[in-house]
Amino acid sequence: MHVIDSLLAFCAYFFIGSALVVLFLNVYSKITPYNEWVLIKQGNMAASFAFSGVLLGYIIPLASAAINSASIPDYLLWAVVAFIVQLLVYVGVRLYISELSEKITNNHTAAGLFMGAAALAGGILNAACMTE
Repeated sequence: MHVIDSLLAFCAYFFIGSALVVLFLNVYSKITPYNEWVLIKQGNMAASFAFSGVLLGYIIPLASAAINSASIPDYLLWAVVAFIVQLLVYVGVRLYISELSEKITNNHTAAGLFMGAAALAGGILNAACMTE
């Protein structure tokens, strides 16, 4: 019975986490003034670097939340915190690089790579802070 309970818990956290990632990426791409999905399909490396960093920057704290959460509602709360942290990182980078949107749209790889690295760094720090 313990194995079944563990498998059910795994499925719950995994499928909720997967749905949260899809939701996060879609909401994030609506918040930015450019469409990451279209730019990546067109071969825009700057958009790919930025969006990949954002993806990892969200998944790492989500994984930490799955490890440290006491329940599904607790997991969901930390997922919201991770989302907010990623938005704050994006705002911070936009303040630092005022033309970030134009640079990513124009495939300026340095700007995209910096955005992605900042998102990843924010996610790693966020995950490290998720302890009980």
